[in-house]
Amino acid sequence: MGSCARMRMPARAGRRQGGMSLLEMLLVIALIAGIGVLTVGMMNGGMAGMQLRSASKEIASQLRYTRSQAIATGRSQKFTIDPTAHTWTAPNGRSGDIPKTLGIVFTGAREIQPRRGEGAIMFFADGASTGGRVKLSAKQAAWNVDVAWLTGEVKLKRGEAPR
Repeated sequence: MGSCARMRMPARAGRRQGGMSLLEMLLVIALIAGIGVLTVGMMNGGMAGMQLRSASKEIASQLRYTRSQAIATGRSQKFTIDPTAHTWTAPNGRSGDIPKTLGIVFTGAREIQPRRGEGAIMFFADGASTGGRVKLSAKQAAWNVDVAWLTGEVKLKRGEAPR
């Protein structure tokens, strides 16, 4: 009877176990939180810029569509924009909204304005137009959609930031 088993504990003196200390874990969490805050800040500014570019491209596209309809049908066609309501209309029942976060300034011929506060650009069968500009802005950025009166050509370019 008598053998007694001895258990030995492994010698750990002088050796550090693998793993992270609480301080290291808190540092990693703080870094992740800081990166998250920076990312959200960039996304908010970036989101407005994306909306601005997208809306500017849409307006330019619809102006080109209106011009092509005037040439194709041989009849004058009108593109209208309402800066207060943030809406636009084009031939064949096309219409759309512009994000409310964007500023809109229309410059064009007063004679063809549908109503006070609204703007319009008329395109003629030969491709010419009454000309005009739609300026969209957000924070410190702006895009101009220019329509040449003689040729009806639609150009999209960066504008001066609002002051």
